[in-house]
Amino acid sequence: MTTTASSVSAWERIKTALTSGPSGYGFMVLYAAVCSWLLLTNPRTNLNTDIVFVLFLLLVLLVYRSQLVLGFKLALVAVMLALVLPIFGTLNPFYIDVATQAGIFIALALGLNVVVGFAGLLDLGYVAFFAVGAYLWGILSTPQITLINPAWSPVPPIMFYPFILIGLAVGAFFGVLLGLPVLRLRGDYLAIVTLGLGEVIRVLANNLDRPINITNGSQGIRDIERPPLIFAGFVRDTLGWQLSDQQLYQQFFYFAILLIVLLVVVVVGRLKGSRIGRAWEAIREDETAAIAQGIPLVRMKLLAFAVGASFAGAMGVVFASKQLFINPPTFDLLRSINILSMVILGGMGSIPGVIFGAVLVTLLDLQILPRIANVLRDAQRAGLPIPAAFDPTQYQRLLFGLLLILMMIFRPQGIMPDERRKEELQEHDSIPDAIEHAKIPDTESEVGLK
Repeated sequence: MTTTASSVSAWERIKTALTSGPSGYGFMVLYAAVCSWLLLTNPRTNLNTDIVFVLFLLLVLLVYRSQLVLGFKLALVAVMLALVLPIFGTLNPFYIDVATQAGIFIALALGLNVVVGFAGLLDLGYVAFFAVGAYLWGILSTPQITLINPAWSPVPPIMFYPFILIGLAVGAFFGVLLGLPVLRLRGDYLAIVTLGLGEVIRVLANNLDRPINITNGSQGIRDIERPPLIFAGFVRDTLGWQLSDQQLYQQFFYFAILLIVLLVVVVVGRLKGSRIGRAWEAIREDETAAIAQGIPLVRMKLLAFAVGASFAGAMGVVFASKQLFINPPTFDLLRSINILSMVILGGMGSIPGVIFGAVLVTLLDLQILPRIANVLRDAQRAGLPIPAAFDPTQYQRLLFGLLLILMMIFRPQGIMPDERRKEELQEHDSIPDAIEHAKIPDTESEVGLK
């Protein structure tokens, strides 16, 4: 026991030294400088760069969990994400694309966290709102609109910016439409109905190509417009970066999504601490008690669906413009399950936990598992006895499923749980233990009948 206590105290002393005080500032600056130097001097796509890139992103988590001055933490993260990573992205576009995809899923996971984590409404059709925003911009910005009515013409590319707000409003509208039929449902029944409604949107997108061609069916919509590069002259002439249009668009979408994620984090954080957030938590814990306390159940549920769906609608517009092509399989059930797994892994109700979960799942999907597959193929060519059919990318869903099972067994509250929810789960787990260890009196001996 003494050895364990001393080792724990030693670890606590090391952790405190690295996350607080002068040593903490020095460690964070040195960590950021070394990772930045390694990235900028080795921009090739290989296993070593993958490891450094993951460590680079991990520093953001370490800075967040540290006990340093807030201004220093914000400045360090700003330098990393707004300076080092974009410069590295000009040298290797793969990694900035991974960061951009992670930002998209962070915004989606935060929106779903409002519905599932805050209000306790299990939504398995969340990707439908993502599809609504994507098809909204895809149809109105391409010649697809002329197939609906020849008198109509596509909107100009500059309309991309107001369409982000329009996608926000349209997503909220469809969120209310989804919420109305399920107000009286809970638990598994709510999950089944939301799953069905999500599939309805995908099937409609797949079949609304006749008698009027609205969505172009299974062929999808191509050549979706991108916003004009209004900052191209500043970058090339003033900053002296002679980047191609493709590189400029990568930088544009990275910074646009980074800004949107910051706004979403601020909005969700303010909502969580507000009266609305407390009402959602009350509904999540006990609807009957919430109603007894005077919380308007219908209004709060519809507001949760609307807020969560609005973020997905806005990100759908950005996603369609970035990808240039959308089709119904992009918005299938697995996409909803993927976003839900981000929320569960990170910790339902926890904003930093959901961000961590979204980054983790995105890295597994786009970077870590494909890299492991390449390493195994190289090892197989080198003569190691590895089955030719074994490919980690083919077992991606299996690995995610096993990861979720392990999380539910060993850490049901998530990797970075919300403090209040963590206390509730610990209290819930302690009740059976208390009952098991409670002394049940022997009625005969206690009463004195013997």
